Amino acid sequence: MAGYWDGPEGEDCARRTWLTTRVGAAAGLVGTAYRIILLQPSSALAALQMAAADSVTMATLGAVFGVTTCLSAQVREKPEDPLNYFIGGCATGAVLGARAHSYMTGTMACLGFGITAALMKIGNKEGWRLAGPPKL
Repeated sequence: MAGYWDGPEGEDCARRTWLTTRVGAAAGLVGTAYRIILLQPSSALAALQMAAADSVTMATLGAVFGVTTCLSAQVREKPEDPLNYFIGGCATGAVLGARAHSYMTGTMACLGFGITAALMKIGNKEGWRLAGPPKL
């Protein structure tokens, strides 16, 4: 997500939301490709409907995360706080639960996305690396 981490948090919400929406849509397209290959829908129209539904859902989740994280940073006036990312991830999980019509899915996704997003923010602040050459 080149450009997402540029600049202070809580500013330029439209750009940040656009970036997270694009990432969500791309993830939705990749996931849809695997789903179509594995489930092999009965027709091209069914495959197109599946692709559209999955991609729109993932793009929506990305947009919800971007907007919630940015607005949380503005409202709380703590732009570098990982709690903003937890709130954004939790809101995203709640939307996923509403989409699935399941309170349990929403609760688990809220916790999972929230904790993952907060850890991602903490790791970015502290310079954690998941891959790359070792520090010697």
